[in-house]
Amino acid sequence: MSTTFGQSTVLGYPRIGGNRELKKAVEAYWAGRIDAAELESASVALRAGVWRTLRDARLDAIPSNTFSYYDHVLDTAVAVGAVPRRFARLGLSGLDTYFAMARGVDAEPALELTKWFDTNYHYLVPEIGSDTVFAANPDKALREYGESRALGIESRPVLVGPATFLLLAKTSTPGAKAFDRMAELVDVYADILRALAAAGVTWVQLDEPAYVADRTTAEIEALRDAYTRLCSVRQRPRIFVATYFGELGDALPALLDTPVEALGLDLVAGPGNLRRLAGAGPLHGKTIVAGLVDGRNVWRTDLRAAIATGAVVTGLADHVAVSTSCSLLHTPVDLCAETALDPQLRLRMAFARQKVDEVVLLGRALRDGTTALPEPLPPAPAAWRDDTVRGRLAALRPGDRQRGDHRQRAAAQQARLHLPPLPTTTIGSFPQTAELRAARAAHRSGRLDDSGYVQRMRAEVEHVIRLQERLGLDVLVHGEPERSDMVQYFGEQLTGFATTEHGWVQSYGSRCVRPPIIYGDVARRAPMTVAWSSYAQSLTDRPVKGMLTGPVTILAWSFVRDDQPIDVTADQIALALRDECRDLQAAGIRVIQVDEPALRETLPLRAAEQAAYLDWAVDAFRLATSGVADDTQIHTHLCYSEFGEIIAAIDTLDADVTSIEASRSKMEVLGDLAAAGYHRGVGPGVWDIHSPRVPPRDEVVEALRRALAVVPAERLWVNPDCGLKTRSYPEVEASLAHLVAAAVELRGR
Repeated sequence: MSTTFGQSTVLGYPRIGGNRELKKAVEAYWAGRIDAAELESASVALRAGVWRTLRDARLDAIPSNTFSYYDHVLDTAVAVGAVPRRFARLGLSGLDTYFAMARGVDAEPALELTKWFDTNYHYLVPEIGSDTVFAANPDKALREYGESRALGIESRPVLVGPATFLLLAKTSTPGAKAFDRMAELVDVYADILRALAAAGVTWVQLDEPAYVADRTTAEIEALRDAYTRLCSVRQRPRIFVATYFGELGDALPALLDTPVEALGLDLVAGPGNLRRLAGAGPLHGKTIVAGLVDGRNVWRTDLRAAIATGAVVTGLADHVAVSTSCSLLHTPVDLCAETALDPQLRLRMAFARQKVDEVVLLGRALRDGTTALPEPLPPAPAAWRDDTVRGRLAALRPGDRQRGDHRQRAAAQQARLHLPPLPTTTIGSFPQTAELRAARAAHRSGRLDDSGYVQRMRAEVEHVIRLQERLGLDVLVHGEPERSDMVQYFGEQLTGFATTEHGWVQSYGSRCVRPPIIYGDVARRAPMTVAWSSYAQSLTDRPVKGMLTGPVTILAWSFVRDDQPIDVTADQIALALRDECRDLQAAGIRVIQVDEPALRETLPLRAAEQAAYLDWAVDAFRLATSGVADDTQIHTHLCYSEFGEIIAAIDTLDADVTSIEASRSKMEVLGDLAAAGYHRGVGPGVWDIHSPRVPPRDEVVEALRRALAVVPAERLWVNPDCGLKTRSYPEVEASLAHLVAAAVELRGR
């Protein structure tokens, strides 16, 4: 077996399957329709399909152990023995213990879930306690490596590196830091390396993306020490340290100082890596894995520019391999499935399968310098430009992003809404049943006409309204039965967007989304939500929220055009939402929720870049929401990110009420709110909707007591963590009944 790295590789590949086979198999296992053996059989076939695809594309170096039933960080936690005792003592099988950590069970809530750096992928936060005893468990990596070898494919096992693993982890021991346990964790990684080497593994990939964020000198020195120690292990595979999502900064020379054989650099999101590399001096004995193909967007690579960058790297290192900038986990599987896309748009795009071809082509071109490259793309069609919306942007004034004093607004809203203390509400969606999905599919295919579709959706809206009235909720929602996804729905109704049929991307676990593609100027064709919200409001005297997705989240959960500044695109979307808010208000909607769950997610990883981002992100939200009267209440929703760092920006959004995911993080956001002197309405979530577990009433009461210690009752809202589309109606009814009962109990006190 060769110990050379090869000329081309990828850092990872989509694991869900072209038709979401993994999602279907995992959910069938959860529902009891298949057993563990059948789930594993389906997974073996998926893994083999990926490896064959990469081999047949002539990729030189192929990764393994990138498959996951739920999350690769959780897989690494299992591999190093970081299974919290509260799950280990449940007495479940290994597979069911794994899923209990991911989803929770009646006896134990799940691990905390948050965003993977600045992406829309969610990872499970490792939970490290004083009783956590790290121990090597390389079985999964060895099994998948053995499967690839059985196919005649030599693969490179991938794990999250020890430094990033601990920097992402949280400790349950007061005053302790997970990172303090680096020395003992490195010993466990050394054991894993020995086991891999004994099985014949020649290369291993350890991912250290945490170091593209700001890190202390101590953290960088710990990284240097960790890889110096790992490289001293006898009978180990060669080590490839992969970094991505930005620039390494001072961590780059630290890693180059170690004996690691290969270092991966993102040269798409981190162009400064090239300058730092050039100043590092001779790189004898090192392979530089140059991330030249964007792993996070769907546009074709400018191959000539990429070759020029690659040529510079080639002049600096003994050996250079071409790679994607990060794992292709963040892109859809195969553009060939999208036969309905505009040919002019399709010409400009590449999904994961096509990006592999680009990597292989660039690798060959760097090696021999004779590979023919495609001709440059023609200019974008003139029809993709909208001079009207550009004129509206040019005419904007500062006052267009401002509302009246929030205290006066609060008084006007209470006079109009007459809400009790601790008002109860939900975040927006209600269960997306199989019948609803079937009705939408029948409408798309023409088997259900417009009249029949509206009738079916209205029946669901009325069902949701009556259910909320019966449960005693104060501010209602229409349940969003007409929406398959909170971003795709708007992408289908705005100009400048395209949607796919099969462009699925994993968001977390079995949850997949189809991000729309922004390719041109954005404008609203017609009102998008007014008819549904108005119908719902006509059914009840209680206020019904109009439900919109905010401009930053629409951007973050789409594939965004790369030919103009992103803040311009954000403001174009914000203008469309501003028009929608005004129309909702004119239709009698008294509460409008503009969700921005991606506000923290999209925050740049380096502090020096964050202020500029928050300026335009906040401005876009305020442009969208500042066109309504003071007595119209604006809500926003944020979830599954670390929000403590941006409390000031959340305040600057100037929303009247902000609901925030808080149950998995045990209400830790409340301390941040208190420290910041936050004085607007807030709803810290009291029910983790990503778990099938129904929270007991007493648990909700206790969560609200903790919240009341920080937030006065007149400003505290009671709500779940997020929308309810993934839950069943029995779970929803029981959980909301407990939520309302807890609020009523505390009102009485």
